[in-house]
Amino acid sequence: MKYYRHLYLEEGLEKKKEKIISKLEKNKLQRNTHLIVLSANEKNHLDIIHSAFLLQPGYPGKNRLVVGIAGSYDGALELVEKIAGDVYKETGDVDIRNYIMSKEQGD
Repeated sequence: MKYYRHLYLEEGLEKKKEKIISKLEKNKLQRNTHLIVLSANEKNHLDIIHSAFLLQPGYPGKNRLVVGIAGSYDGALELVEKIAGDVYKETGDVDIRNYIMSKEQGD
């Protein structure tokens, strides 16, 4: 998995970031972890997935860009709202996908 270099974290997860990422990389079950990833469908911006989906054989999410990590689905929704707000403040638009890709490439 790839992780956005400006990774969004739900409040309270900042100190656990490295531990969570390590468990994700080792395919360990994390019951309370939801990931906000860049959508595989280029017409959409973001998807919210439970980390357990990554444990399924052949799940296509292994190569996706993780934009945010939350401890609950509700927390993930709040992060998506924060991401959209940040993008709008910076650009005056809500083209989240292009904003994230340009930030990831160093612009």
